[in-house]
Amino acid sequence: MLEVTRRKFIATATLATGFTLAIQPIASSVIHTDANGLIAGAVKIPVKDGEIPAYRALPNRDGHFPIILVVQEIFGVHEHIRDICRRFAKLGYLAIAPELFVRQGDVSKLSDFNAIRQIVAKVPDAQVLSDLDATVNWAVKSARGNVAKLSITGFCWGGRIVWLYAAHHPSVKAGVAWYGRLVGDATALTPQYPIDIAATLKVPVLGLYGGQDTSIPQDTVAQMRDRLKTGSSQSDIIVYPDAGHAFFADYRPSYREADAKNGWHRLQAWFKQHGVAP
Repeated sequence: MLEVTRRKFIATATLATGFTLAIQPIASSVIHTDANGLIAGAVKIPVKDGEIPAYRALPNRDGHFPIILVVQEIFGVHEHIRDICRRFAKLGYLAIAPELFVRQGDVSKLSDFNAIRQIVAKVPDAQVLSDLDATVNWAVKSARGNVAKLSITGFCWGGRIVWLYAAHHPSVKAGVAWYGRLVGDATALTPQYPIDIAATLKVPVLGLYGGQDTSIPQDTVAQMRDRLKTGSSQSDIIVYPDAGHAFFADYRPSYREADAKNGWHRLQAWFKQHGVAP
């Protein structure tokens, strides 16, 4: 009975509109990218136990496009993540952001950070990796995605996932991780952290971190750098000395325009360097 209810919930789940309640009010620095010249909107991704909602954006023209997975923050696939998808589509990508917490709850309706964290804490890495696999399959079969040019980027919670997925999926060619946690205690739901796969990682990942980020101590960044040096992925980590956490989040007070723009340029150069740019 529980499984039937779960399947029904997943099948009827939809993307939230606007910004997640917990991050109101929205900062005046928020960026809005229009959908002119794009195909953009909500889609359903078939997964093992039903369907999950996602947002996708791609150029409104013929062709097959490089796929970029955009992995959400703890606030879900709200307007900031959707806007990032449109930014990528303007560059010529097929950008897709699947809603990865949908089985555990709708974080967009919550105003309490602790309640959001309780939902996110219930999300198994295995579920996330499987849903991202399904998203890649959907992109190839249903949205003219070119899997030979598959990349991934993610923010905060999603930044950690970037490192893990780059080690997981054989077709990923490059990744960019924005201030994702690097070191942590293994649990049944989160058995590995980026530090654990750094030495064996084959995919080049660019990490973008803030020197003033109290949630990701600089000693863990140093540990990750050292571990990466023992591997062959040619990954790199850039630290913006004066930036804190979420410095790319233009809708929040944490936004640092100069560092965010520099990171965005570095991302584009990284993807071009590793052959996944349009």
